[in-house]
Amino acid sequence: MEIITSILAGVLFATAIYNMLQKQLLRIVIGTALLSHGAHILIFTMGKLKTGQPPIFTDGIENYTDPLPQALILTSIVISFGVTSLLLVLAYRSTQENGTDNMEELRGNENE
Repeated sequence: MEIITSILAGVLFATAIYNMLQKQLLRIVIGTALLSHGAHILIFTMGKLKTGQPPIFTDGIENYTDPLPQALILTSIVISFGVTSLLLVLAYRSTQENGTDNMEELRGNENE
């Protein structure tokens, strides 16, 4: 199961980097969102997937699931949601002010 999730994280990272290298602002924002989702899956995979095990250590239970990766992922999801929301608002405002979402046109021209 870890191999499948590792491959999925790699595909998300590759797709995110491809989108972040595009010229449209919306694709860049989607790339950052995919990058954060890939990081979530990577953290989840590093925590070693154990199904059917309780996350709390009690008497009589020898194998338990570590709750720390789940807590880190939950915190990371909230942070990435905030960053994605901020980037979407900035991209929308930039598009409204400048009339384009193309990074080459937003860069401006030094000669003018």
